[in-house]
Amino acid sequence: MSALVASDLCMGYTSGKLRTEVLRGLSLNVDGGQLTLIAGPSGCGKSTLLSILSGLQRPDAGSVIALGEDLFRGDRHARDRFRLQHTGFVFQGFNLFPALTALEQVMLPLGYMGVDDREAEARGRATLDEVGLSDRMHLLPAELSGGEKQRVAIARALVKRPELFFADEPTSALDAANGQIVIDTLRRIAHEHATTVLCVSHDPRLVTHADRVLQMEDGAILDDRRVAHDGTAEKENVP
Repeated sequence: MSALVASDLCMGYTSGKLRTEVLRGLSLNVDGGQLTLIAGPSGCGKSTLLSILSGLQRPDAGSVIALGEDLFRGDRHARDRFRLQHTGFVFQGFNLFPALTALEQVMLPLGYMGVDDREAEARGRATLDEVGLSDRMHLLPAELSGGEKQRVAIARALVKRPELFFADEPTSALDAANGQIVIDTLRRIAHEHATTVLCVSHDPRLVTHADRVLQMEDGAILDDRRVAHDGTAEKENVP
């Protein structure tokens, strides 16, 4: 069963008398345990698609089945509960709290999930160690580099052990070395945790690390390629 199934998604914005269609009847199946990259020019709809698939934004029309559940059938509170329990999200701007240490940032979502403090700290330490930050866990964001901040954000999303992991331009604010570390981390999350990782990015390095590359333009998927273990690419049929 696909981890995500989107059907006939439509989304647009109105400014005055001008209506801009961002998604135009887009349909998509996403398999679990893979790193899927959504690429395309600015304004093509890829961040809007990620926002809808993650439940952050409701489409004008269409449906999303996430882990077998209709994401938009219930109210906003039901959707928020689903996102808390099953998804992780990494933003371009890190979204860290200035007054919290790296460990406190990572422990935070576990508190909302009802995990007790002792287990939350143990899981937070283990997850920071997994992303290579065990020696930085007591530092504040102002004391961390951009790459370290992004890895803290990844750890905060990963500590929940989500089945679905979303990343919006996770390497855009990073230098080459730190960007590569983040890319390697996202691929490892998909393969070692059997997590569905869906990433929006302009970074061409992600193309060679992804299991599947979706090329978007003008609110539609124009190209769909899966990369086999031997490095060859297989083109999918795009409706």
